[in-house]
Order: sequence, then structure tokens, then C-alpha cells
Amino acid sequence: MNRKIFVIDTSVLLYDKTSIHSFPGASVVIPLIVLDELDRKKEAPGLLGENARYVNRFLDEARMKGSLTDGVILESINQSIKVEFDKTELIPPDLSHTQGDNKILGVALDLVNKGEDVTVITKDINFRVKCDALKINAEDYYKDHIKSEGEYEFFTGIDTIHVEKSLIDNFFDDELLVSDLDCNLYPNQFIVLKSNECNASAIAAVRGDKIVEVNPQLNNMMKINPRNKEQKFALDLLTNDSVKLVSITGIAGSGKTFLTLMSALSGIYNETYSRIVITRSMQPVGKEIGFLPGSLEEKMSPWMSPIADNFRCNFKDLTYFEMMCQKRQIEVAPLTFMRGRTFNDSFIIVDEAQNATIHELKTIITRVGNNSKVVLLGDVEQIDTPYIDKLSNGLAIVAEKFKDSDITGHIKLIKGERSQLATLASKVL
Repeated sequence: MNRKIFVIDTSVLLYDKTSIHSFPGASVVIPLIVLDELDRKKEAPGLLGENARYVNRFLDEARMKGSLTDGVILESINQSIKVEFDKTELIPPDLSHTQGDNKILGVALDLVNKGEDVTVITKDINFRVKCDALKINAEDYYKDHIKSEGEYEFFTGIDTIHVEKSLIDNFFDDELLVSDLDCNLYPNQFIVLKSNECNASAIAAVRGDKIVEVNPQLNNMMKINPRNKEQKFALDLLTNDSVKLVSITGIAGSGKTFLTLMSALSGIYNETYSRIVITRSMQPVGKEIGFLPGSLEEKMSPWMSPIADNFRCNFKDLTYFEMMCQKRQIEVAPLTFMRGRTFNDSFIIVDEAQNATIHELKTIITRVGNNSKVVLLGDVEQIDTPYIDKLSNGLAIVAEKFKDSDITGHIKLIKGERSQLATLASKVL
């Protein structure tokens, strides 16, 4: 029986280095142009260069087992890998014969003409559209996607439960257990208890086998009044030292960055942490502004403006922010240069995390050392990075995959608090 053939685009190999051996029982075809494109990326900083080098080394080891032109079998997963030469003569005349994607199309068309069961795997949306126009099967790379049937309901970290009033009374008497509620709850999830008999209600959190009070532990110097229950839930997670990973999603102006930064400062005042580490994906909105001169801090300055704005909002000027930066209590760490570092006694803030892939966030989370906490912030409705979407961005995947852990928590902020105009704009524009 002929194997199903997957033609792999460069975008997939650069996104996930393990994709080259992620198709058990099938045949993976690497067009020759892909090897050329990988070679041009091998010295790129961060994960991009690392992934390119990994694939190059893997293919170099594979060729020791046989000819890549004829195909090499990876016996452990029953997958074959083959390199195909360009078939530029099969590229439609309306398309450039020198463009990399079109050369990959030529390879796929040749295999289709031979009667093979072919699917092109690519992260490039336009490339998938081209394939469809030429009647070639094409798919996204789904290994990291959140699996969903129909419209996926993202985990919000909050559930509303209707109960008997006696259970609400038990909660206020500190006697309510998770087993008393007939529903599936996750560690560190928040619940709104509503009585079936009257207007009695309560907000609570799941801690171990108990349902407990929501009680943020902010330092007395931090005068913060949460404006809604979701913000109170967020502060509870952010100030709970036993919760090591927090993910917060929400619309623009919902308070994600402000609450997180104030909680980090509270941890500094309490001497729980010795520094605040701030990082984010370097993905601009709109046109590029070109290369920026100066030191690393100066280059990162445009991306750190939201942090400075929150300092100005709370302290009315930037003196305290600048002093903490000089004392290295606030450190900027670009995502690209996180590899190999370890962050001990640190409160790590990853802003705009929806623009990071799961592989980039894995790099950050695995850097977390002793007595440290990492907080991922973002809005999955505002993704600026090519090749990822609502179901494949790192922030959504982390929130979904970690929801069963008792050292992690997630909350979705649903109300905009920046201004009436900002909230209206996030809804209608």
C-alpha cells in the first residue's frame, strides 16, 4: 500500500523543529528549495536559527542510513524522508518560477500527476490558498493546535454554579468542599456561587479539595481596588506565591498589565522577589520602524512603553521606574535572548504573549528557577504574528494545557476599565 505523502513547507520546519519526524506511518517529502531556505536561516538568532540547525543536522544523520534522494526510513516511527528536486516546468505560467513557494508547488504537482496521495503542510495561509486553486490538498500544521469541534470555548478560569443556600452558608463557615459541588472544577479555578432559593451569592476559589475565599495578598503600600470580580480573581492568582504560572487574557484596557505590574511591585516590597523581568514578542503593529540605535534597553524602549505608562498612572511620574531600572530591579529580557538563562527570585512578565508560539513560551517557562513566578498576558483576539491564530498561539495553548495543574492558574478579564471610549472601540472596531 502506498504511503500518504506530506510535502513540508519551510515555515513548518522553522516553526517546530520536530515536525520533520512528526508524521508516523507516512512519507515526508522535503523539496530541495526548502533546504536552501533553511540554510539561509541557520544563523538567525533565537528559535528560528536553532530550528533550522536542528533540521539540517537531522537530515545529515538520516543520510547516513541511505540516500535522501531515494528515501530514508525512520524505523522507530515507520516514517520515510525524501528530498525531491524542483519541478519548475510544472509551475503554472502565471506564477514566478523562481519563488520558493512556487517551486514547492511544482514538486507537489509532480507527485499528484503520478497518482500519489499528497498533502502540502504549511503555516502560510496564502500558500494554502494557492494549493487549493491548483486542486492540491493543503493543511495547516496542527500538532500544536487546540483540538476543537465546532466553535471552541476558551477556558476562562471562572464558572457560575447554582447551589442550595445551605452550601453558600457552608462556604461562609469555611466548610465547603469541592466534593460538595456536583461539577468538574480545575485547581485554582474561580467560581460564582448563586442560590437557587434567594439572591444569596458568593465568589470563591478552588484550593486543593476546598472552596475558599478570594483574598489577594497585596502589600499595604499598594493601594489597588479591583473594579470587578475578574480583576479580584486576577489579583488573587498574582499574589498567591504557590501559583507559579499565571495566564491572563482580556480585551484592551481590562487591566492585565497594570494588575500584574502592581502585584510584581508588591512582591518586591514583601521581599518575595528580588527583581521584575519583563519580556515580550518583538512583533510590531503596522509598518516596521527600522533598526533602532543604542543599547539593548534603548532598543527595547518602544516595546516597554506600556510598562512605563502603568508606572506613570500609579505613581504620577517615572522617577521610581527609572530608579528600579538603574538598580536592576527591573530588567528587560528580549524573547530572542532567553535561551540558556535561569531566573531565580524573579517575577517574570511576558506581555503580548498571544504573539508568541508555544515553542517560544516553552523557552521562557523552562527558564524559571527557584522562588520565581511567570505571568503571561495577552488578548487572543489581537494576534499580529504570521502563521499563528486563536487556536495555535502560545498563550491559548498554555492556558488549556496547564489548567489541571495546582501550581498554575488562568483568568479572563472581560470588562474594559481604561475608559468608556476604549471599551466601546474594542467591541465595535
